[in-house]
Amino acid sequence: MTSRAAQYLARPFTLGSAELRNRIVMAPMTRAQSPGGIPGDDVAAYYARRAAAGTGLIITEGTYIDHPSAGDVESVPRFHGEEQLAGWRRVVDAVHAEGGRIMPQLWHVGITRRAGNPPFTEAPSVGPSGIALDGTHGAGETLSLADIDKIILAFAEAAREAERIGFDGIELHGAHGYLIDEFLWERTNRRTDAYGGDPLSRTKFAADIVAAVRERVSPDFPVILRYSQWKADNYDAKLATGPDELQALLEPLARAGVDAFHASTRRYWEPEFPETGLDLNMAGWTKKLTGKPVITVGSVGLDAAFDPTSFAPGTRVGVESVEGLLERLERDEFDLVAVGRALLADPEWADKVLNGKESDLTPFSTDALKTLD
Repeated sequence: MTSRAAQYLARPFTLGSAELRNRIVMAPMTRAQSPGGIPGDDVAAYYARRAAAGTGLIITEGTYIDHPSAGDVESVPRFHGEEQLAGWRRVVDAVHAEGGRIMPQLWHVGITRRAGNPPFTEAPSVGPSGIALDGTHGAGETLSLADIDKIILAFAEAAREAERIGFDGIELHGAHGYLIDEFLWERTNRRTDAYGGDPLSRTKFAADIVAAVRERVSPDFPVILRYSQWKADNYDAKLATGPDELQALLEPLARAGVDAFHASTRRYWEPEFPETGLDLNMAGWTKKLTGKPVITVGSVGLDAAFDPTSFAPGTRVGVESVEGLLERLERDEFDLVAVGRALLADPEWADKVLNGKESDLTPFSTDALKTLD
């Protein structure tokens, strides 16, 4: 007898040239276990285990694009350099061998960068206006137009390399207060040129990246954009206070060539704009306003929402039924479901949920962060 989870989560989905065997996505989660920025055999096995157990699409941890200020942690993987890309090709091959699909998340951390960490010692932190997430001015350098052009090109070249080495699409990290998000957010973007000012101008940086990517990859190569209202250490931040503002943000990005949006929230079950009377989460509103495929995310399969205490040493989080999620899938509120901590703790999450074995799921604890199991 087919389980209710299988009835909705096991349905195939096509996103451009990527044919996904089901609706389950591995959410991007930084692991910082790639010395020299090179993903090794352990990284390949880590992702392949999830694919072998039925995860339909894997979105990798954030990977630094080729720009001096893109990152600050030596062991976070990079998406440039001969050795680094050779490592990623091995990851792709391992996931494909298990029947999964995989996309890298391309990342520039922007003003959140901690300068001085070896080997990232020289470059400054940069942002649209040099303003930190807490509103502090002078926290880094303001990007010049020439620097913006270089970063746009770096994203586009990374996307081209991703297609060349066999990835099934790419995700642009435009969430959580990192560089793309800093341009979208009024607090951190006080520019008075074409890249700042009104809401439409604040979308230009992201839209230009998407357009540049589209020029360098095949027409059906999927481009996903992840975005969020919340920022690191600022869970009350808002890009949009209502549907009209959200539509103004998303429409230029959809026109530029985004194939799907990944709407990052901390609790998938919470309505985004409850004052409208509609019980739609952020992913639901994104799909309603753009008509594009959407990935939902936010504490799926867990009984505690994402917050800093989730990662305090010794923390354990219990397993939660996905029934509420299935109800939303049944009414097509969104198309795909990204699973984070639950899938980190249990590589066989997809198999167990699809086959009615939720009682066998391994609860999340911070012990899962210590290894690449």
